[in-house]
Amino acid sequence: MSAGTRPDLLALDAETLAALANRGLVKRAAREVDAGDGPVPALDPDGTLRGTCPDGSTVALPPGTGLDGGSCSCGAPGVCRHRIALVLAHRRTAAGAPDSSPGPGAPESPQEPGTPAWSPGALDDEALTAAVGARAVAAARRTLERGYTARLHHARPDAPQPVAELAACTVRFPVPGELGFAVTDAAQDRRGEMIALAVWAFRAADGRPTVALGGRSEPDPDTPPVLDAAQRSALDTALDLTRELLLDGAVHAGPVLAAAFHRVRDELAARSLHWPAGVLADLIGQLDAYAARAADHRPEETALLLAELHARHRATAHPGAAPSEVLGVRETAETPLRRVRLTALGCRVRGTATARSAEVYLAHPAAGTVLVLRRSWDLPADGTPPTGHALGARRIAGHRLAALASGNVVSESAVRSAARELGLGRGRIAATTVSPVGTAWTDLPAPLLLTDLDARLRSPEGRPPRLIRARIAAESVHVVELSAVEDVRYDAAEQRLEAAVRDAVGNPATLAATYDPACPGALDALAAALASSTVTHVSATVGRVAGRTVLEPVALLAGTAVVVPDLAPGGGSGTLAPAAAPAADPVAADLAEALAALADTAHRGLRHPHGPALSRLERTADRLGLGGLATTAELLRALAHALRSGDREAAVRGWADAAVRVAVATEAHREAVRHG
Repeated sequence: MSAGTRPDLLALDAETLAALANRGLVKRAAREVDAGDGPVPALDPDGTLRGTCPDGSTVALPPGTGLDGGSCSCGAPGVCRHRIALVLAHRRTAAGAPDSSPGPGAPESPQEPGTPAWSPGALDDEALTAAVGARAVAAARRTLERGYTARLHHARPDAPQPVAELAACTVRFPVPGELGFAVTDAAQDRRGEMIALAVWAFRAADGRPTVALGGRSEPDPDTPPVLDAAQRSALDTALDLTRELLLDGAVHAGPVLAAAFHRVRDELAARSLHWPAGVLADLIGQLDAYAARAADHRPEETALLLAELHARHRATAHPGAAPSEVLGVRETAETPLRRVRLTALGCRVRGTATARSAEVYLAHPAAGTVLVLRRSWDLPADGTPPTGHALGARRIAGHRLAALASGNVVSESAVRSAARELGLGRGRIAATTVSPVGTAWTDLPAPLLLTDLDARLRSPEGRPPRLIRARIAAESVHVVELSAVEDVRYDAAEQRLEAAVRDAVGNPATLAATYDPACPGALDALAAALASSTVTHVSATVGRVAGRTVLEPVALLAGTAVVVPDLAPGGGSGTLAPAAAPAADPVAADLAEALAALADTAHRGLRHPHGPALSRLERTADRLGLGGLATTAELLRALAHALRSGDREAAVRGWADAAVRVAVATEAHREAVRHG
């Protein structure tokens, strides 16, 4: 080979090559190179990499373009195995010649060790057009005129690949300075357009995690976000419905109000107000559960949903609020994905008196996100309800739930919702295949895989409260690499298993799971896995509780096996070591009591003030005041006063003020880091 290397091609690992082509081609090309049947790479003075394969096919990969911009005499459409084999052969040759330097015409590596992380936005439109073509750029400009929003993951030392999450797809830039190798799950005919939109988003972001471009979607720090008349009308109608629900209470809500909620939810979704539509969908579920006297009706959950809709409505009048974050505008309701590869992170099973449900968590490495696949099953009127272990045999898209929850999933029929929920279809043409997960967890990119929990939990500082954040399913689910499991204890009073663990860099955390009768064997399976000394990773919801880092486990990687506790057999008869009594948290207890008091008031209806409930509000206000939460206490007292005086409008406004305040204070206290 002539002297020099192509750094852009050396950056193409097997995962990126598989995303640019497919895994089968990469494996076949790798076997040929391993057997000595690959091409012999040669670098031209202009940086073009050439090679001739034993079957006579000649390949050329010029600089500044992707694999599809190269040429091969084999005549196969798209990226063929010969081009992949040339890249693999070049990587192997370069690995054996560490002192070789880039040849003439080859691009310089834009990110040598110690240099700042790169951004796709640093490349101008001339480079963009050269990479994706003028037609794709023109299509992207039409989308820009309508406006769009992007969530961005900027390159960092621990996650060097910039990622743009668009409404229709995700775009990842694995090779610094090169747009031709961008990876996206968009259909091939829209690939160039999506890359252009992602580049413009990085260019406009200036380090921000979310950016809106075009149309009138760019938030002005001095101007409230703009909604059209139909969107504003639908949002106001939704607020009016929640006002009626607050006044009447869930105990008096009838079929007419329920039908109105269904109608307005559909209108909100049709107007691209996806997050308020999601709130109404959840409220409908709570009302249906109460009407059926089902155990999954929770007054506190209903109260939080009512508070959320009020908070989102109020945020639309706040200068600088981003409609995409607060309302979900310009999110595509459903986006079909091209052939997509997902890694299962386990599942959770929940049960009520009338139904069982499962949530399968699937990491999308190319997008850097976690998607959720949901299924529910009604229970028969007679007979024993199925446990989580029994549900593992149920089939979704032709595959057992247990296999989907612990395998690698490749699908040609996946659909992603605005909230990052996943749908899988069935069919002979659009197939879904499942294979063992193997070591895929260990290969996940950051932030899907976390090694430093403290660094991760510091990064969301300054983000909006949950009440007005984007309603993204599984936004806090990650795989955490563990270095130690130090203690496993069971709190019989709370029916809660807790384990002291440490992440890969030694940060302490508490792994905690609570008993659920729908999954009687879960805690025994979790304890057995933790005691085996083989657990290296855990998939979990990651968060803070009163300053502690808490992991709520979904599954564990023990050796080469994925353990999904909710699908484990057993009846919960194992013996577990007892835990010490938890430390008291009076502030959390007072805030929980405040939410319960507000939930009780809303459940009965503000038109029907109840003497003991009003006294409860006032007692709770006194405790909050003594605990230093004076503003929250005053809001509760103002609500009690409005209810006693019969001022309904003041009561509705006062309830919303207090509920939003309690919800935000509870979240802030839960995530607070204690010092000293």
